[in-house]
Amino acid sequence: MLEMADRSPHHRRPLFLVFFLAAIAFFYFTCFSLVGEPARPGMDGSAEPEPRTGGPGCDPDRGGLRVFMYDLPAEFHFGLLGWTGAGGAVWPDLAAGEPPAYPGGLNLQHSIEYWLTLDLLTPPSRRRGCGAVRVNDSSRADVVFVPFFSSLSYNRHSKIVPPEKQSRNRRLQEGLIEFLVGQREWKRSGGRDHIIVAHHPNSMIDSRAKLFACMFILADFGRYPPSIANVDKDVVAPYKHVVRTFLNDSTGYHGRPTLLYFQGAIYRKDGGFIRQELFYLLRDEKEVHFSFGTAKGDGVRRAGEGMRGAKYCLNVAGDTPSSNRLFDAIASGCVPVVISDDIELPFEDVLDYSEFCVFVQAADAVKKSFLVGLLRGISAQHWTRMWARLKAVQGLFEYSYPAQGDDAVGMIWRAVARKVPALRLKLHRSRRFSSSVLDRTL
Repeated sequence: MLEMADRSPHHRRPLFLVFFLAAIAFFYFTCFSLVGEPARPGMDGSAEPEPRTGGPGCDPDRGGLRVFMYDLPAEFHFGLLGWTGAGGAVWPDLAAGEPPAYPGGLNLQHSIEYWLTLDLLTPPSRRRGCGAVRVNDSSRADVVFVPFFSSLSYNRHSKIVPPEKQSRNRRLQEGLIEFLVGQREWKRSGGRDHIIVAHHPNSMIDSRAKLFACMFILADFGRYPPSIANVDKDVVAPYKHVVRTFLNDSTGYHGRPTLLYFQGAIYRKDGGFIRQELFYLLRDEKEVHFSFGTAKGDGVRRAGEGMRGAKYCLNVAGDTPSSNRLFDAIASGCVPVVISDDIELPFEDVLDYSEFCVFVQAADAVKKSFLVGLLRGISAQHWTRMWARLKAVQGLFEYSYPAQGDDAVGMIWRAVARKVPALRLKLHRSRRFSSSVLDRTL
């Protein structure tokens, strides 16, 4: 009887259940393997997205943003750096050596087009991320990149050099417009899917009105009417900080004796009047450093050292709502205090800046004792949480070559990619009654 009982269906059920569950697990594993890798976590403040593997794995059909880049003559990009291509080459051969160097000093803060162009030119073997994949067929592209070093053109060539009647910067802008309107990619979209990098507030000033349909990559919208640039269609990119990054920062709350730090231009035009008011309010406060400073001489190094010794660093509106000082503070591990009511921040749709910055409205900041009282009221524990988060996101604002995939270059490409669905919607709607579309269907 015992043998018969052991062979009964009731005693075989556990074994059958094991095989059944194993089959289900194998089925799900096979399905997920066929579908591909799962979606990565978003930038919700808890986890940063993992960069894609570089190199040959940058498949335009599976990778990131697909970008078609015009082969503009060198005079629009690396020629502005003094580079001359051998044999009429348009681009430097990055597989054979390092890229032409970009000018230092304050030129660097608006060098965004340089880093994005380098990323698209980086050989597959050196790529460390696939935020953007360059394609040679524009019909397969999500966007069209215009590699004009507009900020460098403004900084170096905006003045008229006699006997010339027109600046080189203006001539280049006019030449760029002439080039673009003759391209089939432009005619196909009216420029809506074209990317123009104009990070310096005065770059592209002579031609921006003609490029209003394009997607701009900017520092802010301070000198643009909403009809030309706005947060819905354009991307705000971080400045390239000029102080050295504070690596392995272990200072902590008590290792930063200065409560609040500011060193820079105090008397500014436009919205920068508040700097002057704050100077008179704060110059005699204990544990506060508020003084005039420039980037000349040893100014950048001394400013970087001052920021590394401060708990909070002021980022106050100047000639425009944004300034490089915010990103210098982030690189220094100094919690930014942002006083700029009209500022637009890079990647704010995926980054919560309130986790590592203090925001103060201008009207409150100029009240006697308000700002210092607010900062002294923040506990050491709360400051430490902001400081830890600041260090965690620090790399997202770094520019480097090769791009790291999860640095500023990768973040900009992902910000552009998030604009693509809305861009496509506008583009498709614009074609409803287009004669060119009708011609294609006949």
